[in-house]
Amino acid sequence: MPQSNPRKLDRDGRRTRTGPAHLVIGDSKIDSDGCHTTAPIKKGTVVVEYTGPRITIKEADALYDDHPRTYLFGLTDGKHVIDGEGVAAFINHSCDPNCEADEIKGRVWIIAARDIEAGEELTYDYNLYDGDLDDPSPCFCGAPNCRGSMYSEEELARRVKLLRRRSMKKKKAAGLKKSAVSEM
Repeated sequence: MPQSNPRKLDRDGRRTRTGPAHLVIGDSKIDSDGCHTTAPIKKGTVVVEYTGPRITIKEADALYDDHPRTYLFGLTDGKHVIDGEGVAAFINHSCDPNCEADEIKGRVWIIAARDIEAGEELTYDYNLYDGDLDDPSPCFCGAPNCRGSMYSEEELARRVKLLRRRSMKKKKAAGLKKSAVSEM
């Protein structure tokens, strides 16, 4: 498989025109740039496909290891991601989204979850499910139901358990060191 070029800092390169003409990239209240619609979109409408090179998770980790901003979309095979480009890559996360992402036969489609008015920024819930345990992946969507993180509720619960276990192991190790010192 040919090696992908690192595009992590090339925001302008990601703007290549892919997607319907009524979707535009502009300033976002959520995070930097966002994807907006200039025309109304009806609930259930396929809005755009999330496109870009498909790379392995290992390749993505190597490309983006030291960079907090990525445009990666994890595929259900658990082995590959799409390194996003075009307007869909600029759709931001929200805990109260107006779209949802659906993988169908290996392709990722962004679909309107409700009627969307012209001028609205498009969003979907990223439901992140991996990453370093210490990475909070903060959410800035501002929704009343914001969970404060782009991680899914299930992942947040899993992380709480793992952090609790880590803390218990550290306490146990510290206790063993103390008792070893006091026995001397």
